[in-house]
Amino acid sequence: MRAVILTAGEGTRMRPLTLTRPKTMLPVGGKPLLEYNIRALRDAGIKDITLIVGYQKEAVMDHFQDGHNLGVNINYVTQEERLGTAHAIGQVADLALETNDAIIVTNGDIILGNQLIKSLIDKYNKSQAQSILVLTEVDDPSSFGVVELEGDCINDVVEKPAPGEAPSNLINAGIYLFDPSIFQAIAQTDKSERGEYEITDSLKIQIKEGKKVLGLVSQDKWIDVGRPWEFLELNEHYLEASHEQIEGEIEEGVTIHGPVVLKKGSIIRSGTYIMGPVYIGENCDIGPNTFLRKHTSIGNDVNVGNAVEIKNSIIMDGTNVNHLSYVGDSIIGANCNIAAGTNIANLRFDDEGVKVTVKGKRVDSGRRKMGVIFADGVKTGINSSFNPGVTIGLNSSVGSGAIIYRDIPDNKIVIHHQKQEIKDKK
Repeated sequence: MRAVILTAGEGTRMRPLTLTRPKTMLPVGGKPLLEYNIRALRDAGIKDITLIVGYQKEAVMDHFQDGHNLGVNINYVTQEERLGTAHAIGQVADLALETNDAIIVTNGDIILGNQLIKSLIDKYNKSQAQSILVLTEVDDPSSFGVVELEGDCINDVVEKPAPGEAPSNLINAGIYLFDPSIFQAIAQTDKSERGEYEITDSLKIQIKEGKKVLGLVSQDKWIDVGRPWEFLELNEHYLEASHEQIEGEIEEGVTIHGPVVLKKGSIIRSGTYIMGPVYIGENCDIGPNTFLRKHTSIGNDVNVGNAVEIKNSIIMDGTNVNHLSYVGDSIIGANCNIAAGTNIANLRFDDEGVKVTVKGKRVDSGRRKMGVIFADGVKTGINSSFNPGVTIGLNSSVGSGAIIYRDIPDNKIVIHHQKQEIKDKK
């Protein structure tokens, strides 16, 4: 059986983090999100995997290549125009029809467990259904595709129903198993009001034709990974499942509680205190006297200086966090320089939920504690401060002493002017 992973989209809700990479290549727990799904498919016995790529496809292809390093066979199909999920799946029609086998299809930006894949295959083998959707229960289904279920048969799929009008609380989790008849339905699918070819419309065609379309309800954790703070939640999820792995050097005088992954070439210097789970990548220099708190994920080639505190944050490759700085509940991009004395606040003064800009609109993150989102190449000056929920754009710089309380676009510099008076001593 072949698996198809959809990873062609731009991830616009994750801006500015996705200006330099696809959303599925953002790091969580030390690996690109996409890698977890490839590993889960492999562990479920699926070795042939097709990646549907498009936006920033080189980042995906350079990292995974032919899949040999992960023990799988990866090939790539480019979706030149992103015209919806059905359109993306339709790109592999010729490949799938050659073997006439069923295919597993999954979005690249979701949590995927190998046991769930095994259950999906088992249900297909027993039922010989034409299509099976993995379903998950949510409190508010109004933002998702909601199914009307009778037994395990799906009678209808309603996209984003109005509050109170959903036929159930079971939503499409973005994981499917299709037999080759899905491509006939895709060929009959018209564009939706959004101007896209929706796989839910293809499924409705199958249902109308009397095909067997089933649901598999999953009890596994499910996160809608669309906005930056949801990556923090995903990072927490994967770090909680990590096991201690020490390949680098730990000096005397380091205190560690909980699991820590320390990759080769990295050093943790004396006086550092770590509360795991924490991930530290290759060739990092941590400390001395640094405090790393739970769910901190540090990429490769990162320097964290003396008396720095980092809490529940993702620090990407090549970034420096210099001495006497605090980073809380934040995502810091690659090749950033966080100058000495930088303070990133993660709690509003009024204790309300932190709002973050998503596609030009301020959105409540639902988090009481949320710091900042820095794109790649951001530089801060000494003693600069950042209010909760602030986003700093690609390659922008913030001068020393500045207090940032609103978003800064890409390629900008913020200079703080301080009025000074020099007088003679009396």
